[in-house]
Amino acid sequence: MEIPSISSSPRTVEEIFKDYSGRRAGVVRALTYDVDEFYLLCDPVEKENLCLYGYPNETWEVNLPADEVPPELPEPALGINFARDGMKRRDWLSLVAVHTDSWLLSVAFYFGARLNRNERKRLFSLINDLPTVFEVVTERKPIKDKPSMDSGSKSKISTKRTSDGQSKSNSKLYEESYEDEDEHGETLCGSCGGNYSADEFWIGCDICERWFHGKCVKITPAKAETIKQYKCPSCSTKRSRQ
Repeated sequence: MEIPSISSSPRTVEEIFKDYSGRRAGVVRALTYDVDEFYLLCDPVEKENLCLYGYPNETWEVNLPADEVPPELPEPALGINFARDGMKRRDWLSLVAVHTDSWLLSVAFYFGARLNRNERKRLFSLINDLPTVFEVVTERKPIKDKPSMDSGSKSKISTKRTSDGQSKSNSKLYEESYEDEDEHGETLCGSCGGNYSADEFWIGCDICERWFHGKCVKITPAKAETIKQYKCPSCSTKRSRQ
């Protein structure tokens, strides 16, 4: 378990936010891409009082809580595995996500305790610009709830089955569907959890209907043209196991 020394702890707003972002990326991965592995590690029969840790290098770990009293850093929720078998999987993951959001904030403001008022406000503003782990895990604002964006994005990806003229028309429809920032500005990437940006290419999974930055799943617009049915890494892994 990673225990940073006081001298190596982040001190500036930027350093604390970088630490927060890394830990957040780690737990988001545990609860999305690595969710099957995470679920197995949380077997309530094998171990008690397990915690989900996220680290600044964007990795995660399920482990027993720290032995130190008081601990070097605020500890994650204790015993996340207890309720695993007594709840629906999605509900349990949502519960873990909520507790994880609380832990991430507590660590960030533990480091930020010595910041002044304006610095703390800026730190929270940076954190608040990112979707919460809960929002990412539950897809609280999923793309499929936005018909105009769904049809536009699907049209762009389906240009592989149309003529050049139709492709141009669909591409234009895709771009126009994002003009209303209030309606589409909170679309979340299923990989990194980042918000939609008009200057980035996105692609939708035809299986789970989540959306991703092309760069996050290593798909370029040109490559998307040749794909008849796109499956995200998570769905591809699940299909290969069946």
